[in-house]
Amino acid sequence: MRVLVIEDDERLADVLARGLADAGHEPAVRANGTDGLAAALSDEYDALVLDWMLPGLDGPAVCRALRAAGRQTPVLMLTARQSVPYRINGLDAGADDYLTKPFSFDELLARLRVFARRTGHDEQLVVGDLVIDRDRRVVQRAGTAIELTAREFDLLAALARDPGVVLSRDMLLEDVWGTDFPGETRTVDVHVSEVRRKLGDDGPPIETIRGVGYRLVPPVREPVPSPLDGSAEPA
Repeated sequence: MRVLVIEDDERLADVLARGLADAGHEPAVRANGTDGLAAALSDEYDALVLDWMLPGLDGPAVCRALRAAGRQTPVLMLTARQSVPYRINGLDAGADDYLTKPFSFDELLARLRVFARRTGHDEQLVVGDLVIDRDRRVVQRAGTAIELTAREFDLLAALARDPGVVLSRDMLLEDVWGTDFPGETRTVDVHVSEVRRKLGDDGPPIETIRGVGYRLVPPVREPVPSPLDGSAEPA
């Protein structure tokens, strides 16, 4: 996804941009509301990550101007303001979702995946440095192509749709091979073993949940701290 980050805190903006790029997205950054709105109106983005307090135009003003111009780009609002009235104001201004600082970067990525499903931009599944292009049926890890069979690709894609979620062998068998497949769940084990081998020892681990099934383990990220100290106004 092409993601526009509008954030005036340089350190946080850099963390977001690097994290989004590592997750396979194409980030662009603007440091104030005026430039951010101009970028959002002049180019096509799949999502906006928008801070509340910004120089020039604040986040709600950017949202209102964007919607007034007829742009329906999904907007994720970032702020340290946690009270209900502020959240309501942000949503009423046109934001689609709301994330309070400090936040987990994995949660931010999950909310962007929701946007992608809503807008049809979910052809790519990204887990750490693993990128699965379901449209072209191509898998890359850290920029290097990984050759998988058709069944292996479908199995990996099924696990990557919901990283961290345990899928039973029966669920994977039905999803990948179909309800009328005459084989046994042992087939799943054999294919998982082969996908693990091809991903390599340092690839995203496919964890065996004994007696149940498998899950693709997402990378662990530290929560993104608020850039504000206790004396600053919430952003």
